Amino acid sequence: MTSKSSSSDTNSLTSPTISVSLTHASLDIPSILSSVKSPSAGANVLFLGTTRDTFDSRPVARLTYQAYAPLALKSFFSIAETVLEQHGCIKACIVHRLGEVPVGEESIAIAVSSPHRAGGWRAGEEMLERCKERAEVWKREEFVGEAKGEGEWRANEERDGEGKAKSGIV
Repeated sequence: MTSKSSSSDTNSLTSPTISVSLTHASLDIPSILSSVKSPSAGANVLFLGTTRDTFDSRPVARLTYQAYAPLALKSFFSIAETVLEQHGCIKACIVHRLGEVPVGEESIAIAVSSPHRAGGWRAGEEMLERCKERAEVWKREEFVGEAKGEGEWRANEERDGEGKAKSGIV
């Protein structure tokens, strides 16, 4: 595992099969997808988490993300390593954006290559759910009509894959 800071805006950990990053820049989707391509892969799966315009019927202005970078990168790397092995996949890339993410822009990208599509689909979804449960990344939802910087902080694990509040979490 190699740790690098390619600029003041991006921190990452890499190995020959895994790349994880935190960045303040817009996500470079073609580069993310390219990083997992392999001649052994019959499938390349890409998930993009995007800021939507409403939450609980309230108009969203933007999301703002913060992270404890050293630990979040280690968590992302560990998640990718475990899930790649469990599903027999080849490569993985997880990139999470920090700072302000306006409506319509991506906050997280997860890319996976695998010999067959089924393993890639399962691995990508599992990586996303584990990132939401474990990674040291927090978001603030800022709503239209509120002063910039105001909003509600949320832990990623508060909602399930359908957007419903998980039982026992307020």
